[in-house]
Parts: sequence; C-alpha cells; structure tokens
Amino acid sequence: MNLSIQDFDFLDAFDNLGSFTIDEYGKNKLDLFVLNINANEFNLKRLEELLIDPMIDYSLSRSVKEQYKNKPATLTKKAKEKFIDYVNNKGELGELLLYCFLETHLKAPKILSKLELKTSTSLNVNGADGVHFFKLANGNYQLIFGESKTIIGLTDAITEAFKSIDQFKKEVNDKGNKKSGLPYEKSLISDHLGKETFTEEEKDFILKIVYPKKENYFKVDDAFGIFVGYEIKIDEEDKKLPNEDFRNKIHEQVKEEVKSKFSHITKKIDEFKLYGHNFYLYILPLTELDKNREEIMKGLQSWNILMNLY
Repeated sequence: MNLSIQDFDFLDAFDNLGSFTIDEYGKNKLDLFVLNINANEFNLKRLEELLIDPMIDYSLSRSVKEQYKNKPATLTKKAKEKFIDYVNNKGELGELLLYCFLETHLKAPKILSKLELKTSTSLNVNGADGVHFFKLANGNYQLIFGESKTIIGLTDAITEAFKSIDQFKKEVNDKGNKKSGLPYEKSLISDHLGKETFTEEEKDFILKIVYPKKENYFKVDDAFGIFVGYEIKIDEEDKKLPNEDFRNKIHEQVKEEVKSKFSHITKKIDEFKLYGHNFYLYILPLTELDKNREEIMKGLQSWNILMNLY
C-alpha cells in the first residue's frame, strides 16, 4: 500500500525542547518545539521554505496529484489556488502545521485534510482539522482527529482546543448543527474514499480503521492530535545577549511557560470527560503571533516561491 508518511524536511526548522507525558499512564504526550534561532530571532523564513512541499501535499487530494503527476507546474498552480482560496481565517496556518507534525514527527499518515473535505463536499466543515491514522507498537491503530488553535494566550489556546474537541464529539452541537460528531466525521471519510485514487486494498484498510469489524486482526481507538501556537514575549534587553546565551534563555523560558500548563491540560481533559482518548499535543511559541502568522501565509502564497520547486 502507498499509505505511508511523506518524506518532508519540515522538522529541520525547529529545535525540540522535549517530549513529555502529562498523565500517570503515559497516554497523553506533549512535544514542545521552537523555531531555529538565528541572530537572536526566530527563523521564520526557514519555516516558510520548509512548508512549501507539505503545503502541496496538504492542499491537494491524491486523485488530483495523480491526475497531474506529469505536469508539475499545473500541479503547483492548483495547490496554490486551493490554498489561497482557503486562507480567509486565522486557523489555516495551524491546520497546516498540525498536518506536518503528525506526518513527520508522530509518523501518522494522512487519510484526508480539512481542506480536502471542505472543497470536496462544498460544505462549511466545522469538524476535525484533518484525519490521520497511527499504528501502535502492539499492532492496534488509532484514528487521529486534528484540532489546531493559534491564540495569543497559551492558557486560552489550550482551553479553546479542548472546548472544540468537546463540541466536535457531540452529535448535535450547541448551535443545533447535526453535521458534527465522530459518526458524521467518519461518514465524510467513507464518502470521500470513492473520489480518491486509493487502491482497493487501501480503501479496505481505511474502512477497517474507520468502521472496525469483529474479524479485524486489530483494535481501533479514536484519538486527537492538537497543535497550539501562542505568543511569546521576549524582553528587549535579552535580545542584546550573546547568541548562545539568548538561545538558552529563550529555551528555558518556553519550557517553564509550557510546563506550568500541564495541570491545566489535565483539568480540561477531566472537565470534558475525555479520559478514554489519547492526546498528542504540539506546542509552538511565536513572537508577534498575528503579524508573523500573516507573513508566513503571504510567503506561502507567493507564486515565485512555489515555482522554485521545479
């Protein structure tokens, strides 16, 4: 089967400050990343460059990529158009980053992205930001639903992420929308398979994960991948430090900020009674969050940058 992870260099844009378990059973894992620091500044350009390849894979379905596999310029153009059409809210960068972390760090291949769902159904998809699957060491699988939040305050971002997951799980949300919940989301996946270029073997495998059968040789549990982007404040005096001193100080500052929120994460899992799910959290600080998020998105929309792929 071709349902494998994509070979991106995405993680080269970051330093991983640690992988942490935030519960007594080791179920819920948090990975803390910071962008590479160059001359006492986060290297946004490096991230922008390393997002170009995954952006194409994230934006286009397998059927479109297969259709234009011998026309790279057309393929790039279609990815650019699809992505730009979707860049009308503040969530899109977080969704792309979550996809990249799940693919490259967790090694959980994408089944489909929110962008594919939205454009393939012509509906306002308010559910998961993407769907991946993950094979456990014991041979069982997890179906991972994505949720991303980029909000200035770290506590607020974590709170909103778990609140969204709680809403997502409900078959009728607070606005009376019945097109929500895990059963509905799984039906979208099932409906989408016929539009893709999966082999019959791949389709059968995905359906067994989405709708497990008693004769399956593996068990499947629903899990969640969460990306949280938040704003970090850096003291102006710290920017005058020698490069290595600055790098060490920022790394320690970020670790302290994030570790202080572990109890808040546990509190939210308890509050929404989400105990049965595994959570994979990816946290990334950015300076001047709104401004830099916009700059990254503008860079990804640049035709000249995209054409440099070929």
